[in-house]
Amino acid sequence: MTRFKLTIEYDGAPYSGWQRQDDRPTVQGELERAASALEEAPVQIFGAGRTDAGVHALGQVAHVDFNKDLRPDTVRDALNHHLGNNPISVLNAQIVGDDFEARFGAKERTYLYRLIDRRPPLALDRGRVWRVPQSLDAAAMHAAAQVLIGGPHDFTTFRDVQCQAKTPMRTLDEIRISRIGEEIHLFFSARSYLHRQVRSITGSLVEVGTGKWDRKDLQQALQACDRAACGPVAPAQGLYLNTVLY
Repeated sequence: MTRFKLTIEYDGAPYSGWQRQDDRPTVQGELERAASALEEAPVQIFGAGRTDAGVHALGQVAHVDFNKDLRPDTVRDALNHHLGNNPISVLNAQIVGDDFEARFGAKERTYLYRLIDRRPPLALDRGRVWRVPQSLDAAAMHAAAQVLIGGPHDFTTFRDVQCQAKTPMRTLDEIRISRIGEEIHLFFSARSYLHRQVRSITGSLVEVGTGKWDRKDLQQALQACDRAACGPVAPAQGLYLNTVLY
């Protein structure tokens, strides 16, 4: 048996998230179907993070075990072949030790959220960027976001009510917000996140960008430890799992 580390990108729009479901298409389900076709036997794939429905990935990481004697480039190309027309691509396959764990071994996960503040609707990036039809102050958003750094903080305000994490305490290592061409990019770095934490924070930061909130309002929302204090939750289409580091 050989364990492979996979690096994967995907368009999350057609899927009900990463995690396998019996009655809905998922990224994990499609990858396992492709891996089972290659192995000619049932195969499980384990991901570094369970992205929600509609969330994309630029660098999701997973691990998979094959009993067949396979080269890394064969694994990559065969999986992509069996994935067919699914908007999922295995970018790289690498042989790793049997102790490698995609989820539990991760030291840092980074997310990217893409915003565009323009009035006209999107033609080319529809479903991949959140369009806010009014001007946003990216510098004010960046300055306000720094009150969330460090910790650990109690992120109950920015935690989905269905979150299954044992504790709301998390440490965000970095939030960086800047204009990239016409877009505003929000970059998040942490070891782990709560359910919909990034989207909840992003929606509240947009309130700052429009001038409805300021830095003090964001800090008060954090300190409230109350989901009702959160701003609107940003939609899934602008969120990307960017990298997973080990």
